[in-house]
Amino acid sequence: MTIKAVVFDFGGVLIDWNREYLYKQLIPDDTERRWFLDNVCKMEWVVQQDGGQTIEEGTAELIALYSEHKALIRAFYARWLEMVAGVLEEGVALVDRLKAADVPLFGLTNWSAETFPYAFERFDVLRQFREVIVSGRVGLVKPDPQIFALMFAEIDKQLPGVQPSELVFIDDNLANAQAASALGWHGVHYTGAIDTETKLRALNLPI
Repeated sequence: MTIKAVVFDFGGVLIDWNREYLYKQLIPDDTERRWFLDNVCKMEWVVQQDGGQTIEEGTAELIALYSEHKALIRAFYARWLEMVAGVLEEGVALVDRLKAADVPLFGLTNWSAETFPYAFERFDVLRQFREVIVSGRVGLVKPDPQIFALMFAEIDKQLPGVQPSELVFIDDNLANAQAASALGWHGVHYTGAIDTETKLRALNLPI
């Protein structure tokens, strides 16, 4: 078996993004903060912006539902940079080793089209890929099979005739990794660099 390309998710694999970094400052009480992030600025809401809804629209919709939390809701994107701690060095090292071995690399990320440019310009690792598909730009989010189809089409342009079984997809979200596997890719659930390295070696990748 020959793997012809590896596709990376970004947040949680290469970039250290976490809502807690900002909201620990804004809501010191653990119970109150957990309620707010589970019920108001929850991940389902974030995914709406990742899927193409504008930050302005998403913020307005949420404030209409939870007007008493207006300031905290506005802070989510107004202070979004404070949720980004930097790169995850172990993940970056995986990219570096695969690139050094001339393995074609691609990126597939759930990310708002409005905030992605900041990360792309700031973190060199995100510019190491032949092609990157950003959910907010295409209006689709993982684990929707359609966004994987878009990624596959981009890979096929550069590696004509590539088969799903010749692709690896690495994501810290289990549902996304399983979605890739369901399409015939090798979905790898990223829980840490050592475990991922083991899985990549089992696929005969030079890692």
